Amino acid sequence: MNIVRIIKKAKERTAEDNRRLRGTVTEIIDSVCENGDAALKEYSDRFDGYVREELRVSRREIDEAYSKISKQELQDLKEACENIEAFARAQRESMSEVRDFSPAPGIFLGHRIIPVSSCCCYVPGGSYPLYSTALMLITPARVAGVRRIVACSPAVHGTGSIHYKTLVAMDLAGADEIYAVGGAQAIAAFAYGTEQIRPVDMIVGPGNKFVAEAKRQCYGQIGIDFIAGPSEVLVIADGQADPEVLAADLLAQCEHDPNAKGFLLATEESLANRVIEAVERELESLTTAGIARKSWEDYGEVVVVDSLKEAVDVANEYAPEHLEVNLEDPEQIIGQLENYGSLFVGGNTAEVFGDYASGTNHTLPTVRASRYTGGVWVGTFLKVCTDQRMTAEASGKIAPLVSRMARGEGLEGHAVAAEKRLR
Repeated sequence: MNIVRIIKKAKERTAEDNRRLRGTVTEIIDSVCENGDAALKEYSDRFDGYVREELRVSRREIDEAYSKISKQELQDLKEACENIEAFARAQRESMSEVRDFSPAPGIFLGHRIIPVSSCCCYVPGGSYPLYSTALMLITPARVAGVRRIVACSPAVHGTGSIHYKTLVAMDLAGADEIYAVGGAQAIAAFAYGTEQIRPVDMIVGPGNKFVAEAKRQCYGQIGIDFIAGPSEVLVIADGQADPEVLAADLLAQCEHDPNAKGFLLATEESLANRVIEAVERELESLTTAGIARKSWEDYGEVVVVDSLKEAVDVANEYAPEHLEVNLEDPEQIIGQLENYGSLFVGGNTAEVFGDYASGTNHTLPTVRASRYTGGVWVGTFLKVCTDQRMTAEASGKIAPLVSRMARGEGLEGHAVAAEKRLR
């Protein structure tokens, strides 16, 4: 790959002390399994500065949250939720059951699309109240038909309460139960259960490294969406792109986390330099500059490519969470792009629109996971389960074939089970 010039190089990510992280999370999971609610309250006291006797959020608390939210904020949440739901329904309608497919006379095959029975939607608290994530997780679960949708989020430090906007978003989206608990201990509780928490079949949603590691360790006991890392955006841009717009899109990701990554692939060196200058100007006034500057300085990257083919090659290799194509003619490369969590085509299509309200899901694969999976969608909560039935004639016809194959593998019991159908 012939990259002409790296204008700004990202710092190499150092390997975290994974052994220590794994050990810490294992201790938390074991403690929750052994001590139940007592462990959850201990961790809430230690990490959130408050102990709740009742972990489940009451209807009264939810109603109080509604009393705090403005009419405009409530309307905004409703409008975003409507767009997310509309797209989730379109996705669901694109999936079809298969009935009575017949590969040979008398053999009838099919599959059903069945929602998981229960799920937990983990909504991070952390630095910001990420109420948009509540909409993104709960809405497609509801459209999929999940019977029991649980939501959880850490309490705002020292209050014992989930942020009021997050509570309203959880309720609007359709959560059946809401719990004020977060961190690795929440993942353990919903995987294995405690006195107050009934376990679920699947846990979805982003979180910090402890939450991600807990999902990894609990996978198998419960299903998960994927293991998420720091947010990232890769932008492919040519000379027609507005440097101020590109800078804003890069910093929108950088402000998430000091470990987030903004990556620009420019076709012109002059554009690359103008974007770097625009980033510095915006950082002078951005209220989140403390986080965004750290992220940009450590992990921001600007590369000039010799051709759009090279840009495509780099993007497919990097497999970003968000991929923006800000080109005069973006369609010339869209069909060649294969690895991304979500794609944003043209200068009018800001990545942040997808973060909040356009309708696609913002819970997306990071750290190159888009090589093998897409983001959360209505299908995340659905199982495709096959079935088959046969006539006596078809059973007798296929039995010798199966018998021969089974004996060829040395599995006589399989062969006998097939041969019994010959009588």
